[in-house]
Amino acid sequence: MAASLSRALKLPGKKGSDLGEYDPLTQADSEDETEDDDLVLNYPRNGLNPAVADLRGEEELDEEEELREGAGHEVGPGRSQGGAAEEKAARVRGAMRSAAFLLPLSCAALLVLLCAFLIPCPQGALLQMQWERELGDTAGVTSPPIALWDVDGDGLEDVLIAVTNISNDSQPMSAQSKELSVWALGGGGGQMLWRKSLREPLISVQCGLQTGSSDPLHSSACVLISSGHMIAINASTGWTLWTTAVGHVVSHAVLLPDLQGDAFPDLLIATLPEDKVSDLALVLISGRSGALIGRPVNFNLTAQGKLIGPLLHETQTGAYYVMFGLGTVEAVSLSLIYSRATGQTAASRVRLKDPTWERLRKSNSSSLIHISSVSDPVDFLLSLVVGSCQRLRNLDGVSALNCSRSDWIVLSNSSRRLSVLRASDTRPIWSLSLASIHTCPAAGHFNDDGVPDLLVHQSANGVRKVQIMDGARGRSLWEAEFVCPRLAVEDSSVLTASGQSVFLFWAGDPLAQPQNVSKVAEPVLRKLFLLHPNYPTILLELSSTTDTVLSAAVSYQAQQKDASYISVSSRPSSGRALGAQVLQTLSLRAAAADARILRLTDADKPSSFQLRKFFRRLAFRQ
Repeated sequence: MAASLSRALKLPGKKGSDLGEYDPLTQADSEDETEDDDLVLNYPRNGLNPAVADLRGEEELDEEEELREGAGHEVGPGRSQGGAAEEKAARVRGAMRSAAFLLPLSCAALLVLLCAFLIPCPQGALLQMQWERELGDTAGVTSPPIALWDVDGDGLEDVLIAVTNISNDSQPMSAQSKELSVWALGGGGGQMLWRKSLREPLISVQCGLQTGSSDPLHSSACVLISSGHMIAINASTGWTLWTTAVGHVVSHAVLLPDLQGDAFPDLLIATLPEDKVSDLALVLISGRSGALIGRPVNFNLTAQGKLIGPLLHETQTGAYYVMFGLGTVEAVSLSLIYSRATGQTAASRVRLKDPTWERLRKSNSSSLIHISSVSDPVDFLLSLVVGSCQRLRNLDGVSALNCSRSDWIVLSNSSRRLSVLRASDTRPIWSLSLASIHTCPAAGHFNDDGVPDLLVHQSANGVRKVQIMDGARGRSLWEAEFVCPRLAVEDSSVLTASGQSVFLFWAGDPLAQPQNVSKVAEPVLRKLFLLHPNYPTILLELSSTTDTVLSAAVSYQAQQKDASYISVSSRPSSGRALGAQVLQTLSLRAAAADARILRLTDADKPSSFQLRKFFRRLAFRQ
């Protein structure tokens, strides 16, 4: 307290540096401070009023400051050096604590980066997509219906396939029993997800029909079509949702917009008429319950030939037309089909008609719009879109929308002509002559004009000629000749992340120059080739087999950015009259990384190392 009194009286309170005077107030202050310190140390602070404690703390700081100033010359440099040493030690301890915190954090970040970018994915993750499943002994080389859909919700497209097993193969065919079923096999390893027994052989398996369930695993259904019935089953479990007898069915199902206002899309199929006078009948079916909507609508067609369609087309004005025919392409308004089936007027969005299309009608009394000529029979009618909607014909809305708004590919084997028709007015964009073609072209992007190009192959005199035709102009963009593999399996295209497509086709060994191959060695070695637009002089041989490939499709794995080539083959079995059908899947990324490289020219660039590096990084998308 004497320090405060000394400041009030303006007394020095200390001994000067050059005067030997003794200040009794300073001495008293020092003694009082010692006593106060003892009180502060021994007295419990939480018992004091906070304001008093703060005031006392300030007085103590003032006293300590004056003591340091007054006794500075007596302490000398030793104490200053000790304080500096303590401060330095404190800084060292702080640096060590910071290092102890940052070092583990840096190691953890380095480990994450190492795992994410530097360590490659294990090859087992790719090879898991390659598996084989024997379907049993079957009768002949009939291609079974197949569908691809994510059944178990794991992000991988699974395989649904109709299986016909024949027992007692030592007996005559009439005495042999058949076991009919549909299998759902996991896309990640071929494991059996579910199996459903059938009474009739299937002609079509289609998936993607919405059930209205809020549960993602139960929100879609698959439609199984036999010659007399349609069965809707839960895609995840195989349980039956509804069954409908629809007469003699001759086509797949077509997804339609909601016709009844129940928020469910409806279906259309083609059947043989019961009156045996008309040529074809179109039947409307409720997608919710499977019940027939009205009665079948019969049509008398102008020609006889291969069944075309049916396909749904949406014009630029939003009007819906159904395209179908027997050797020809005809079109009829969906609103007209609904009115004739039910006797009622269709909903407003279905009631639209396109004036451009209606002007194509040659007679007001006719309900049909003739798109192709009777004198030029049609064998195939496809949508000019990249993807598998025209092959697998899934019943989800995205696939149906993509297929219903495009131009069309029309193929006629009798006239050996391939044409692309403009959807707006049904007139040909281009047309060219080709040799005999027995399979549908595959659409993909070879150049960068945004119009799908066509992969086609022609076979004659033991030679298979493979071409990629410009979808916009009809000119050849790429071609090569091979030994004919004696297969009629459809070609495929797969869209990559860059927007280009890779093209897949079966052939024999490449031929250096055009020639006739009258004799082919037995057994025929069939090879699956991959062509990428960036390297038109390079082919990758993904696989080779002596089996007879019956059908093929491509499935996608979105998370892995990979695609699988799925094929069904007939494999001869030694000692048995019947062969076994085998389902195989091949990971395209894994197969491309290890494929045999074939150079169609003598150029040695790019190097094999550069090619393998490029194909290892391929990413596919749907």
